[in-house]
Amino acid sequence: MFPFSRKNKQGYLSKEEEEQIVHAIKTAEVKTSGEVRVYVEGKCRFVDAIDRAAEIFYNLHMNETQHKNATLIYVAMKHKQVAVFGDEGILKKTGAEFWHENVKNMLQHFHKENYVTGICEVIEKLGLALAMHFPYEKDTDKNELPDEIVFGK
Repeated sequence: MFPFSRKNKQGYLSKEEEEQIVHAIKTAEVKTSGEVRVYVEGKCRFVDAIDRAAEIFYNLHMNETQHKNATLIYVAMKHKQVAVFGDEGILKKTGAEFWHENVKNMLQHFHKENYVTGICEVIEKLGLALAMHFPYEKDTDKNELPDEIVFGK
């Protein structure tokens, strides 16, 4: 069993911070058929956060979007580890440097304890990339994944 929750039981974020992140997700997805999700937990069970992000991505069935354009921002608060993971459709369009830059920028904010700012900036950049490569399609677009933050242990 994989422990997922939409409740912030560990208190990693305030209610206002959660709302700010969810608003950023909704704003980013307005101009794209792509999807953005955020997963927050305390500790990363893996040595490399990208491996944990991949595990979560597939366990949340994010690889099942129509255009393979889902993205996941992974944050392990206590271990201060982050990763940004994207499905094959968006990876092919952006290249590896895009993902490394987003992690680097997020970590710069995290080192100053500006967690929400770091997460929201990455959400905005993901939204812009998704909108460029997977624009919103009025007649066919649907929100394939929930916008709420997913919390682990």
